[in-house]
Amino acid sequence: MPTPADDAPPIEPIEPIEPIEPIDTGDLRALFSRCGWFNALAPEHQALVVAQSHAEHRDAGDWVARRQAPSEYWIGVHRGLVKLAIYNASGRGCTFSGVPSGGWFGEGSVIKRELRKYDVIAIQRSLVLFVPTTTFHALLDSSLPFTGFVIRQLNNRMGEFIASIQNSRLLDVNARVAQSLAQLFNPDLYPDTGATLAISQEELGMLVGVSRQRINQALQHLERLGVLGVAYNQITVVDLPRLTAFGMEQI
Repeated sequence: MPTPADDAPPIEPIEPIEPIEPIDTGDLRALFSRCGWFNALAPEHQALVVAQSHAEHRDAGDWVARRQAPSEYWIGVHRGLVKLAIYNASGRGCTFSGVPSGGWFGEGSVIKRELRKYDVIAIQRSLVLFVPTTTFHALLDSSLPFTGFVIRQLNNRMGEFIASIQNSRLLDVNARVAQSLAQLFNPDLYPDTGATLAISQEELGMLVGVSRQRINQALQHLERLGVLGVAYNQITVVDLPRLTAFGMEQI
């Protein structure tokens, strides 16, 4: 990552997808209470977030946000998996990153109030949190804990993207698969991942930009080395330091 995207979604404009089921304020607070940055806020700032934000369900293949649209929200994944990608008019694409449960993204464009730089598409059925840009800026102006979180988030995200460019250009496929997985287990960006990630080989292929068959070969190789365990639609990391270091001697 960034990697060529195998299958581009339709690029013609579509209407925003409505929430599949309503989420009331009490449930919304419970969703945000899973976020470390939210729990660090003062009570009045927590109340502001809950009052002005909302959550929506997205099915696999649904748009979450569109490239070149105003960055109206800072976006988080409560449950599921989304990818950040761009597509050209012919449908060719490039995937920048996957964002699993617990991840937040888009703060750069929200801070600058600019058009979004990439499309956001659900890879799995996902429950997505939306914090309005105005709320984000209000927190940035008045909450020291939130400002600290955003600075750390930007630093970690920059490191992820630099590594993604490096890996996509210099590593073989086995190493690219390992590094793409290691990014999804980054505890600073994705604290809710745990040791096991619910992801199919086809979904991982969408992130890495290679076929499901080639993903299967790479996962079998990593499993034989004792780095991870593979089961139906899930991957368990046995040795995260080894996974993170795998293939880096190629650079």
